[in-house]
Amino acid sequence: MAARHHAPTAFSDRLALGFTKLLRWAADTFFAKRYGHRAIVLETVAAVPGMVGASLTHLRCLRRMIDDQGWIRTLMEEAENERMHLMTFVAIAKPTAFERWTILLAQWLFYLGFFVLYLLSPRTAHRVVGYFEEEAVLSYTLYLEEIDAGRTPNVPAPAIALHYWQMAADARLRDVVLLVRADEAHHRDINHGFASQLAGMPGESGPPAPYPPHADTVLH
Repeated sequence: MAARHHAPTAFSDRLALGFTKLLRWAADTFFAKRYGHRAIVLETVAAVPGMVGASLTHLRCLRRMIDDQGWIRTLMEEAENERMHLMTFVAIAKPTAFERWTILLAQWLFYLGFFVLYLLSPRTAHRVVGYFEEEAVLSYTLYLEEIDAGRTPNVPAPAIALHYWQMAADARLRDVVLLVRADEAHHRDINHGFASQLAGMPGESGPPAPYPPHADTVLH
């Protein structure tokens, strides 16, 4: 999968990118190449923006009595998808007690910070998520390289992943990572698109692209 990067065009974009790079450095320092455990902590944070964006968009549309143009459903589905990523990697990596406390702290801090950011600048908030997802695609690409090199065991896919993505019964971890990476690429494009729409950039108007139904995502 080719990496796609949104070149920052405004100060808010550069701020979003700098914040993302800081978090990337922290993740690399803390987790190194323990990609399964990295995924557990990061996915619990990644599930926050969609829920925050959906709830605040819902309230804004109620106040203004306007249509949401498909944003609420898209953001709710993003939050659900990220939560399923988390549950999948919990079944694979088995988080330690320390990682569970880290998740608790990281989620609350990120939720409060992102909530305030979305109130102040939805455009910047979506751009942050777009850059987060760029880094997620890179992380899962590196995860695949670890699996292919034999440094990470290519264990059987857990039952929750088989059900959610409608995978073949003999699917392995590598198959799961490929599907998760594709999901993250979709989130990347959706959130960069939302940010660009809010910025009034040409070619970015109209409702968001439909979210891919996972019941139709079958490995061949």
